[in-house]
Parts: sequence; C-alpha cells; structure tokens
Amino acid sequence: MEILNEKAARNQKIASVIKIIVLIVLFICFIFPFFLVIINVFKTKADITIDPLALVGSHGFTLANFPNAMEKMNFWRSFGNSALITIVATVFTLLLSAMAAYVLVRNKWKACGLLFGLMIASMVIPFQVLMIPLVSLYGGILNLLNHRATLIFMHVGFSMSMATFMFHGAINTNVPIALEEAAKIDGCSRWQTFWKIVFPLLKPTIATVAIIDAMAFWNDYLLPSLVLAKKELYTIPIATQVFYGTFSTDLGLILAALLLAMLPILILYIFLQRYIVEGVTSGAVK
Repeated sequence: MEILNEKAARNQKIASVIKIIVLIVLFICFIFPFFLVIINVFKTKADITIDPLALVGSHGFTLANFPNAMEKMNFWRSFGNSALITIVATVFTLLLSAMAAYVLVRNKWKACGLLFGLMIASMVIPFQVLMIPLVSLYGGILNLLNHRATLIFMHVGFSMSMATFMFHGAINTNVPIALEEAAKIDGCSRWQTFWKIVFPLLKPTIATVAIIDAMAFWNDYLLPSLVLAKKELYTIPIATQVFYGTFSTDLGLILAALLLAMLPILILYIFLQRYIVEGVTSGAVK
C-alpha cells in the first residue's frame, strides 16, 4: 500500500510539472507578439527590418515613432471618436440588457421565453451575413451612414443578446426573489426595486460585460469602416490604415499606433480584472 501511495504521489508530481511546462509554453506563445511590439516600437524602420528580435537597434533607442504616429493618424481626434462611441455604446448596452434580462427572468410569460430564445439564436448569426443588407438599408435607403449615432446604435444592437444572456443567468442565480418581495412590502415600486436592490447586486456581471463590450467596440474595425467614411469620424482602428502604403509600410509607426490604441483598454482591464471570472461564472450554475 505504501509503495502504491508513493507511486501515485510521484505520478501526481510528474503530471503537475508537465502542466506547468505546458502553461509556460502557452504563455510564451501568447505573450511573444506583445513582446515584439514593445521592443520594436522604440526602433527605427531600418532596425526593425534588419533585426526585429534585437532588444535595441543599431541606431539606438528612439521615441520618435510616437509623435510621428500621433501626428500622421490625427491621434487625439481618432481617440475622441473611439472613446465617445465606446463609452456611450457600453453604457447603453449595460442598462438596456440588464433591464431586459430582469423582465425576462421575473415574468414567466411565453412571450418572454420566446424572445429570450430568439436572442440566444441570434448570437450564432455571423456579422458577415448581415453586412451587405445592413449597409444597403442604412446607406442606400435611409441615408444614415457617416454618423456616430448610427454606429453606436449598431454596436448596442449587436451586443444586446450576449449581454442579456449573461445578466439573465446572473439574476437567476445571484438575486433572491425574497429581496424583491421584501422591497415590495416596504413600498418600493418595480422600478425602484430594480435600481436599488437588483442592479447593485450585478456588479461582477456589469464589470464583465463592460470589459468584453468595451474591448469589442474599441478594437472593432469592420463595422466602423462600413459606417464611417469621413476622416473626421474615424476611430483609432480605421485611422491606423494610413500607415499601410501600396509599396512600403513604416512598421515603427504602425507599432506605435497599435500600442497607443491598446493602452486605454489595457488600463480598463487591469482595473476590472478581479470581476471578470466572478462575472462570467455567476450565471453558470442555476
């Protein structure tokens, strides 16, 4: 028996070592592109082309890529457009999806079940299927393209199903009906119960939906490129296309622009990361 226990302990230790090695390899694979961006953003174009893996280029350490990239892509205007669209679309998505999920959970109507099923089904429809009809309708018929409000409306519409699904699970699991009944006895209306009792209990899910949708809205290229054709309305992902030429591409400026675009959403993730896992799993078990 003792020999079997020792063998089992040894096998468990070997399995743990293998898992750690696999995780380290995966971590290196995921972090390597980011590492390349960091070391090459401080090099000249020639140094990046000659030796992209060198920590420091032959021309030394340079910060010129950042001001040059900001000037060429009109960074602050693009940043303002991205920030406005991302913030407004994220706030509307959070509020509307939380309210929709609350109605769907607390009302046992057949219409609520059907609507929730349709929302779940819509999540499997690829955006590329809707792309051409969407542009034809809003551009050719309604003439509503080249407006930030149109892009915000589309972002909210495409993100509502997933957000409602996550809030639906969180309300089902983490918000006891007894709390709402107690609030009703104390004289709270349905509206007051939602905002004062239910919504504050959804903080982990709110943070999770906020970071997922904010990252999606901030990094989205395809939808803004279809909706926004005027340069003064460009978001950061669209503005970076000015660095891609037909015959040559300045990698230093591209990497600087990408790093500048990455920083705001990275900072947001750092502040909200402790809520992410809790929010994702809050509706997993009913």
